[in-house]
Amino acid sequence: MDMNVALGIAGAVTCLALSAVGSAFGTGFAAAGAIGAWKKCYAQNRPAPFQLMTYVGAPITQTLYGMLLMFTMISTAQDPNLLPGGGAAMLILGAFAGLAIGMSALFQGRAAACAADSHGETGQGLTNNLSALGIVETVAIFVMIFTLLAVGSLVPEVA
Repeated sequence: MDMNVALGIAGAVTCLALSAVGSAFGTGFAAAGAIGAWKKCYAQNRPAPFQLMTYVGAPITQTLYGMLLMFTMISTAQDPNLLPGGGAAMLILGAFAGLAIGMSALFQGRAAACAADSHGETGQGLTNNLSALGIVETVAIFVMIFTLLAVGSLVPEVA
């Protein structure tokens, strides 16, 4: 396998892995917040709102963004028209994009834990809480889109 291709694939997998690590941390934080909120509800003999699962699952989408980038990067790495050094560029792009997407997931999970606590205690705020989580998610979407554009520029258009 050509070194350019190997580096590109390594960058793709790095992007997915770092995105998934962030999702793991984020869902873990959000799950802890939801479980704590449910405990408070049980202690007060109130129904535990199932809507809290929405907060727990919010950070998992960043793994999907990493996966979409991975598939595009692998395809680009295997393109015979890939620029020289394109594989190294994808390794760097994958590492920084994965880190940024993963951080978005981590902090979304921390915010989701607070949202679960608030919602569990008051029974209100689902729409506002999800709006706030959506803003944090937007960072990951922007990173994915801009990285896709950067990766696409590594293969020149053939006339």
